[in-house]
Amino acid sequence: MPDWIKIATADELADGETKLIEVEDYFLVLARVDGQFYCIDDECTHDGGPLGEGDIEGFCVICPRHGARFDVRDGRAVTMPATQATGSYEVKVEGGEVYVRLP
Repeated sequence: MPDWIKIATADELADGETKLIEVEDYFLVLARVDGQFYCIDDECTHDGGPLGEGDIEGFCVICPRHGARFDVRDGRAVTMPATQATGSYEVKVEGGEVYVRLP
């Protein structure tokens, strides 16, 4: 079973913000929405766009290239032109520190 990796502290992100994280060989987007943390790949499945540079609206990150939206809770593609989900990872918060579990 994979280990948990510390990627941030809870106070680094306000509600509705994202942060680009590089850990091991992964480029990730950490998002905080309604007080909860979520983590997805920093890659739009439509054309590889950088989701970490996109705006967040509700539970969706908007790809800055063509406007595809991805749900930060599970990585699923919500709008075209993306049709496939991006990677999604389990997150936990303990003692004010945010951890992600990678495969």
